[in-house]
Amino acid sequence: MLGASQVVHVPGLYRYDVILLGCLALQAAMWWSRLETTDEVKVIAVFHLLGLAMELHKVRVGSWSYPEPAWSKVGGVPLYSGFMYASVASFMCQAWRRFDLRMVHWPSGWAAGTIGVGIYLNFFTNRWLPDVRWWLFAGMAVVFWRAHVEFTPNGPRRRMPVIAAFFLIAFFIWLAENIATFLDAWKYPHQHAGWAAVKLQKLTSWSLLVIVTMILVAGLKRVKAARADG
Repeated sequence: MLGASQVVHVPGLYRYDVILLGCLALQAAMWWSRLETTDEVKVIAVFHLLGLAMELHKVRVGSWSYPEPAWSKVGGVPLYSGFMYASVASFMCQAWRRFDLRMVHWPSGWAAGTIGVGIYLNFFTNRWLPDVRWWLFAGMAVVFWRAHVEFTPNGPRRRMPVIAAFFLIAFFIWLAENIATFLDAWKYPHQHAGWAAVKLQKLTSWSLLVIVTMILVAGLKRVKAARADG
């Protein structure tokens, strides 16, 4: 949609508006076709709202910007941007179901939840309080040191350290971010004079976001499983 919206123009609508309508149509089609369940759509909606809240803050403080006009912009943020965060949650939900994910030695709810809340709050406070991301990474390493994820991609059952999964997913999101900024989804300050690769330091931010996503999805899956058993 990012690429197509650069060459396909809809009268009366700006590019960001067209992308939003495309995202809504795609989400509706995925739910209608049962590619995503109602519960998964609820999880995705939560991440859409969490992502929009973060976007409003980051755009306000100048971390990046959406320079094009749109009817669907609020506080300088086009509403389609929430779908970029929701897509990460969608990937997690799809992988959980299709690869039959199972967490082994997953930390307690309070330990994982504390790390998740701390990471999310740090995204908002690191402009006027010390950026504690490295302390959060250290805490994550301690809490998730023994955790593994078991999955079945195609054939035998496999397993991977959860920490490795965090960083591998973040790396591929960083690659996708380079493609997205090349297609003018948004712009970082160093990209306004012309496109340039997204800085590698963004890998740490994406890693933290992946950790929050997996903690929340895993928590919701455990709650659903407990209700089913009860």
